[in-house]
Amino acid sequence: MNQEAKLAQLKTRNEKAEQGGGLDKIEKHHQSGRLTARERIQILLDDDSFTEIDKFVLHRCDNFGMGKVKIPGDGVVTGYGAIDGRLVYVFAQDFTVFGGSLSKAYAEKIVKIMDMAARNGAPVIGLNDSGGARIQEGVQSLAGYSDIFLRNMLCSGVVPQISAIMGPCAGGAVYSPAITDFVFMVKDTSYMFITGPEVIKTVSHEDVSKEDLGGAMTHNAKSGCAHFACGDDEECLLLIRELLSFVPLNNQDDPPRKPPTDDPNRCEIALCTLVPDNANQPYDMKDVIKAVVDHAYFFEVQEHFAKSLLIGFAWLNGRSVGIVANQPSHLAGALDVDSSLKGARFVRFCDCFNIPLIFFEDVPGFLPGVDQELGGIIKHGAKLLYAIAEATVPKVTVITRKAYGGAYCVMNSKNIRCDYAIAFPSAEIAVMGPEGAVNIIHRTELAKATDPEKTRKALLEDYREKFANPYNAAELGYVDEIIDPAHTRPTLIRALDMCKNKRAVNLPRKHGNLPL
Repeated sequence: MNQEAKLAQLKTRNEKAEQGGGLDKIEKHHQSGRLTARERIQILLDDDSFTEIDKFVLHRCDNFGMGKVKIPGDGVVTGYGAIDGRLVYVFAQDFTVFGGSLSKAYAEKIVKIMDMAARNGAPVIGLNDSGGARIQEGVQSLAGYSDIFLRNMLCSGVVPQISAIMGPCAGGAVYSPAITDFVFMVKDTSYMFITGPEVIKTVSHEDVSKEDLGGAMTHNAKSGCAHFACGDDEECLLLIRELLSFVPLNNQDDPPRKPPTDDPNRCEIALCTLVPDNANQPYDMKDVIKAVVDHAYFFEVQEHFAKSLLIGFAWLNGRSVGIVANQPSHLAGALDVDSSLKGARFVRFCDCFNIPLIFFEDVPGFLPGVDQELGGIIKHGAKLLYAIAEATVPKVTVITRKAYGGAYCVMNSKNIRCDYAIAFPSAEIAVMGPEGAVNIIHRTELAKATDPEKTRKALLEDYREKFANPYNAAELGYVDEIIDPAHTRPTLIRALDMCKNKRAVNLPRKHGNLPL
């Protein structure tokens, strides 16, 4: 065979591999509202940057007639490319080939690029669209999943791992995304569950739809298994690109920097009146965040889940920062089981990848209730405490109003290694709110008072004067600076500049024992 014939053969083989399950199945896939694996990669990566690896790999199973059906690539497209000029590794599962089901050869392709990502220090992005293990391969497909799960663990905290659920994913196909750092889902076309509705109906006689069991909004708003819900495939892929703009390539890199394009000395007079005088009146903490960060842009994570706590990324004078904030407009900003888990996971991600953390605090405490206590609020609240105390990245706190009790301690207080604590004049730092404190401290006095209401008012006023302000904490050194709220942005920028070369390590150990 001459060189021209060899090149023609290569072209034919390439074309066959790129057709996946064939034109008919591609058309059917499009009709379901989903893009193909290769179309997704084309949108995700910079133009002409993708290099495919293992394009001609075939499965090695002869059971149940599988030996007669072999498709080059075997149902997953793997390789590397660039996002905004930065190296990333990607695998995209192809539902048109055996329903995206995973074989041992398919798993080996994914494992190869995960190993390359770990060696070369670059993120791994998985575009998932799979029915799970390939039944015809039996234990080999399960071994393949285990190989992937091991790499997920080994890469955790070393390189960012991002999963997009872009079709119906079940069984083993959802364990790997659950280990990764961020999970994206597409509304109406993606599902994620361990066992589907049919199995559940057979076993427990419960009737549930795919959407209610494992749809995008179910996992974004109820289970918390996903972080983003997108309108379609393209929106999902572009959102992944944006997320990566805030994140370093690996745990040895510094966070991304942009040339500053917003005045670092900008003051916001609106912040002086944003926090209401009435301590029981809600306000939107997003307004505080947006007034402070570059160009009022806050990239929120898990927007629909555990709404009493806000998490996300922003730019501050061109520096990528992670933000954790109580939300007074939902449950008064109280910490509960879900918000504790949400915050802990995000804090640990930022700490893994050297992203400074800013806390905006207005917290009345942990949410009281039988459901919370029996749901393990002690254990789950401890996870948030553990994560923040463990973090060694620069950590700055802004107390806008309430900072009560154990929740004050948890929300990056000075004694769990907050680098710089800032308070508004409206801050109230105490064991509990004035009403509860007076009822306990002055119980006897109130019982004996001839005019209990008048006595209560006097005692409340006295308590507020002593504790419902930031000055007592400032006198003791637990607050570094009390500021005019209008100056929050320049104060935060200076604080982060001050600790940009921070060096802190935890005691030597194999690993801590997080209260799981």
